[in-house]
Amino acid sequence: MPRSALGLVRYNGRAPGLWLSSCHGGAGASTLAALIAGSVSAGRYWPTPAPAGRSQVLLVARSHAAGLCAAQAAVAQWAAGVLQGVELVGLAVVADAPGKRPKPLADLLRLIAGGVPQLWDLPWVEAFRLGDPPDRVKLPAAYARLVRDMSGLVPA
Repeated sequence: MPRSALGLVRYNGRAPGLWLSSCHGGAGASTLAALIAGSVSAGRYWPTPAPAGRSQVLLVARSHAAGLCAAQAAVAQWAAGVLQGVELVGLAVVADAPGKRPKPLADLLRLIAGGVPQLWDLPWVEAFRLGDPPDRVKLPAAYARLVRDMSGLVPA
């Protein structure tokens, strides 16, 4: 199995409509879960249903080199086909800094994007850095698109 920092955790019972799995610490999964109704952060785990079932998972990573490498490893782990019942819906990459992404990181993100069903590239939000609650922040359009796209997966 490809090396990834994400562990496996089995759960019983009803799953949330969407799990958000952090590729690494500080990825932003908890913040995004606060924005997407009916979603739950799984921490740094792949939530696998027991007994047989299905988990819809959105991977979350920061756009710095360590975050993208962690995302690449998690995507490779998923692609290896060893995660029974896990349906990867995509990868949300949260900007680690304001401004334009350096070319080596943009190139790596492009490479990773080819291995996921969908990519959401989310820009820097200074209010998150300052600790403002996610539901009180005027979000860029990319965040609204992610929330809208995920609302089709999460039952009302």
